[in-house]
Amino acid sequence: MGNGTSIGRVRGHGSAHSGTHHWLLQRYTAFGNLVLGLWLLFSLVTMQDYQFETIATWASSPIPALGLMLFVISTFWHARLGLQVVIEDYVTDPANKVIAMTLLNLITFAAIAAGLFFLARLQIVGTATSVSGGMVKSAMQQMMGGR
Repeated sequence: MGNGTSIGRVRGHGSAHSGTHHWLLQRYTAFGNLVLGLWLLFSLVTMQDYQFETIATWASSPIPALGLMLFVISTFWHARLGLQVVIEDYVTDPANKVIAMTLLNLITFAAIAAGLFFLARLQIVGTATSVSGGMVKSAMQQMMGGR
């Protein structure tokens, strides 16, 4: 096979050796999203009501809080892996590729941090709700515009 054929042009370039790792990570996060998503769906369907106090109390328990945190991390990490492939495949200019990957990483980490922050905040409010009752509810309603 000469240099003019497609296999001849590819020879000598070798393998990057990172495709398998990336593929496995994407499958692991997809499986985690499936399991955690089904757990969340089952948990929400079996709840007695959907009042703020009920959800906050449920989310402030250790097991649901851990599950929600893992779901946030797994979901955003899976999205990052998928978008990384899109950027690598369709952004041809190296400078634009670096910028796009940097923005993708920053947005992903910011979204994970925001999700974990809001879950921690809900955990604190849920704990306070179970302790102090209506004070937190009225304070939250005022912060949310009287709803």
